[in-house]
Amino acid sequence: MNQTIGVISDTHGLLRPEAISALQGSDLIIHAGDIGRVEVIEQLAKIAPVTAVRGNIDKAAWANEFPETAVVQASDMFIYVLHDLKELDLNPQAAGFRVVVSGHSHQPKIADKNGTLYLNPGSAGPKRFKLPIAVGRLTISGDRIHSEILPLDVPC
Repeated sequence: MNQTIGVISDTHGLLRPEAISALQGSDLIIHAGDIGRVEVIEQLAKIAPVTAVRGNIDKAAWANEFPETAVVQASDMFIYVLHDLKELDLNPQAAGFRVVVSGHSHQPKIADKNGTLYLNPGSAGPKRFKLPIAVGRLTISGDRIHSEILPLDVPC
């Protein structure tokens, strides 16, 4: 059975309708920080259960309920979630993580390093410089993972 995980980051308080549409059909949503407002998580939770970590802008009292890192189990594999990849303080492969999800840079990126998939969905919030607005998706089928970046067609 396939499991679909929507991945979003750096909303900075703005949950765009295009992001909501792109995340429809997710079995789970991961928010990799810089949430901006708790209402973003509340809206995402209407689509699917949400695992979220706080980012460097999440300083208000509501953000205390969100950890700095999280572990998500999907099928038989584990996903490590943090906001800033530069703060990764473990060896994901040695720790048994198949996927590392991060945000912070606002730059969408998928990379494979030593058998661990790294996914940064980019920013789904306010436009910054010439960086795209995007979310990500992980599709897990057995022991296989398919990852993709979903650019959002948003007004400038």
